[in-house]
Amino acid sequence: MDQVTFCSDTVLSDVHLLHPNARHLMTRLNAVGQPVFISRFKILWDCEKEDDAGDGGSVVDASEDTGGVRGGGEDEERVMREECGGGASAFLDEDGDLDVARRPQDPASVEQGVARRDAICPIILTQGGGAPADAKEEEERPGEEEELSRDVLTIEHTMATPLEDVGKQVWRGAFLLADFILSQPMLFQGATVLELGAGTGITSIVAATLAKRVYCTDVGQDLLSMCQHNVTLNRHLLGPAGDGVRVRELDWLGDELGTEAETEFSWTEEDVADLHDHATLVMAADVCYDDELTNALFRTIYRLTSHFRNPSTVYLSVEKRLNFTLRRLDVSCEAYDHFRRCLDDLQDIADGKTRFTVERVAPQFPQFFYYERIEQLELWKVMASPL
Repeated sequence: MDQVTFCSDTVLSDVHLLHPNARHLMTRLNAVGQPVFISRFKILWDCEKEDDAGDGGSVVDASEDTGGVRGGGEDEERVMREECGGGASAFLDEDGDLDVARRPQDPASVEQGVARRDAICPIILTQGGGAPADAKEEEERPGEEEELSRDVLTIEHTMATPLEDVGKQVWRGAFLLADFILSQPMLFQGATVLELGAGTGITSIVAATLAKRVYCTDVGQDLLSMCQHNVTLNRHLLGPAGDGVRVRELDWLGDELGTEAETEFSWTEEDVADLHDHATLVMAADVCYDDELTNALFRTIYRLTSHFRNPSTVYLSVEKRLNFTLRRLDVSCEAYDHFRRCLDDLQDIADGKTRFTVERVAPQFPQFFYYERIEQLELWKVMASPL
């Protein structure tokens, strides 16, 4: 297990490609036999700037296709990249090519003319689906105060998964949404927030540093267990109450919130009442990669926001991925195009109950995490107002 074997359906997030695990530490095998890694992401508080856009950020007309270019001019963007290390230039070599960290080569093999690299085998601390005690000791050992500071997120995740398990990886869309949350503290302060398709839970954890309560939802026992463990790993960020994040199962293909089954991640009647009475913000990060799931996502957004007592706002981050298809014999963005059609359909709904307004949020807010904020990353705002 010292190397990843790629199959035809293997997907690897660019976050893990550009954020190599320097310690090569695989903490455990999860319940389905996948290797679980730990990564630590530093929050770049020093890069915070005043956001003149006000609550909700700058928006652009939904009909304009302006790309994801950040405002402030080239000089300002260059300075920010140099100070924060979060822009694309942080990962490029002097020729402008992607600079990917490589394993060190074996000097003996180089002398023999064979470019063979040292085998760096991950360390398995335990096997099974639970959170290993040894891993906790490793994460909290003395002398690493930064790991428990307000500057570091500790996230368990897998790498190079099949498409159906991509929620177990960390994606750039989650960081874009997390950047927006941290740049709009007044918008999220004291709010009740629902995240759909939370994956590893990184965006919910960031939101919980400000919000009163976050319902962090996804589907699947193994994924939800990982998400719950990540909430526990970052409990020092959530305040003394420790009830800032509630991990719950929400299947978009289902009709209702599951309150019948008394399982670890099932909803209680109290949860449902609290969500319907107090939720004002819904968010989802990089979840639109399959047309059927995208349709289910928008049905879920419509159904939930229609039951909310208060007007609500939905923030959706999406990455516009270019793919060559045999059907078109050309490069296209079919998943993104379908997402945009769903946005248009939502805005056109006239059921006499809820009015939906769609806007594009310009990514002019600061970058708080190391990742490549490419122009294909977009943030959309959907306002749901009861009639």
